[in-house]
Amino acid sequence: MAVVKVLELVGESSAGWQEAASNAIAEASRSVNNIVACEIINWTANVSDGEIREYKANVKVAYVGDEGMH
Repeated sequence: MAVVKVLELVGESSAGWQEAASNAIAEASRSVNNIVACEIINWTANVSDGEIREYKANVKVAYVGDEGMH
């Protein structure tokens, strides 16, 4: 039986929340194999001078197996 493990990360982007989430997944895939799903937990942003400067996505990344890390 497979075991699904979960990592929680924060992705960042100056372009938008979708890119922030994608950046979190891309970063996780650099050190984790067998990513099978993600869940967006929260969207936040840094604001300066009345404008959003940086978008952030709190993301849970699910991967399969003990040998998921490389």
